[in-house]
Amino acid sequence: MRTTLTLEPDVADRLKEELEAANVPFKTVVNEALRRGLGMKKARERRPFVVRPHSSAFVAGTDLARLNQLVDALEVEEFQLAETARA
Repeated sequence: MRTTLTLEPDVADRLKEELEAANVPFKTVVNEALRRGLGMKKARERRPFVVRPHSSAFVAGTDLARLNQLVDALEVEEFQLAETARA
């Protein structure tokens, strides 16, 4: 959208400083400033996710999908031992 905008001197001076520092077009500096001022966040550049494989201590035949059941069973056993010790 094209529009005419009258800037106050302090704003114009600040825009000039940004233009010199950023070395980007005027419209880019104005649009970025307006986005920040209006609470619109610019999407951050994201680094690609990299999977780093590593060796595992699990032996062949371990059903990794059932590990939560194992953790639950160990927690129940620990709780029962604690209750027995209290009695």
